[in-house]
Amino acid sequence: MQQRLFSDDKLKYYAATAALSGISTFFKAKLFEFLDYDIQSFWQCEKPELEEFSFQNPDVSVPKAFLTKKQKINPDIEYEYALQKGYKILTYEDEKYPELLKQIPDFPLALYYKGNLSDINFSKTLAVVGSRKASQSAKESLAKIISQMANTDITIVSGLAYGIDAAAHISAIKNNLKTIAIIGSGLDYQYPSSNKVLYKQIEEGAGVVFSEFAPSMQPVAHNFPQRNRIVTGMSFGTLVAEAALKSGAMISANLTLEQNRELMCMPGLISNPNCEGIYHLIKNGATMVTCANDIYDCLNWVLEQQENKIKLEGVEKNIFDTIQIEPLSFDALSLKLNIPSGELMVCLTQMELKGLIKQANAKYYISN
Repeated sequence: MQQRLFSDDKLKYYAATAALSGISTFFKAKLFEFLDYDIQSFWQCEKPELEEFSFQNPDVSVPKAFLTKKQKINPDIEYEYALQKGYKILTYEDEKYPELLKQIPDFPLALYYKGNLSDINFSKTLAVVGSRKASQSAKESLAKIISQMANTDITIVSGLAYGIDAAAHISAIKNNLKTIAIIGSGLDYQYPSSNKVLYKQIEEGAGVVFSEFAPSMQPVAHNFPQRNRIVTGMSFGTLVAEAALKSGAMISANLTLEQNRELMCMPGLISNPNCEGIYHLIKNGATMVTCANDIYDCLNWVLEQQENKIKLEGVEKNIFDTIQIEPLSFDALSLKLNIPSGELMVCLTQMELKGLIKQANAKYYISN
């Protein structure tokens, strides 16, 4: 993002549009289109332009509060605040703005973000949505499917919420995939607090955190259904992993269909109420997914292996090769490999942090 602030700088107007809370995203997109995608004209439009817009777009309601709210916002202040916080802005005019997202009728004019866009592959994006109260079985099944995508050029998109969202981001990071988090608040907030570490991991190298809201926007309830359209709109297909009949995940499923994207579902226990939505969607034509190949077939993807695979050498390789054959306890590993306990503990801890191994029942196992 530019570091200088000029009165004619487009970025300040994009920043200002994010502060227009309570104004229909569909109206914003349509008015932006009507004004030839000129953000300065959008921000400076007055009653005559709105009357002409309304005449040519009779099916689009013009919010009564639009001009009043716009007058209360200072674009210079909004942009300067973003600069001071170190937030970057991805605008509709930016070449990195996802082409898929431009295709939805209520596309965001701009997105604040943290992270590195240069490593993100927007040509193979998969949305993952599901229950905030996901079962352990669903989390494990999802982790297994994502592990089958390890070291490919797929980008996992989700909402950084409890449950399935968090599981999707975590599995992506463990398997050397980039991940995008679309949050339902401004970037000033890390919500929910239990995902603060995950939030940091994503913005510091694992992917990008996006928000269409002004940085100071709190995580209020109505923001989350609104952000769902970006999760699905940025993705070629959506994988639903557990969803009750009335849930946010079902809203995302319907958005996927409205946006003419592929809808996929991961089956679960038929006795689980959180799977009722899953089987409803499958009965109505959603693709059932039990492995990564089902996703590739549905989306007609040919994958590329990444060059930055984790390479194991020395002690780490010996540990990995040993427990790949048979899970062992700490003492058994130390004895078998003749490694001092202090050195072994350091290596095991590092390998756990990389997501290569896990510990259960006092033994070490290969992850996924």
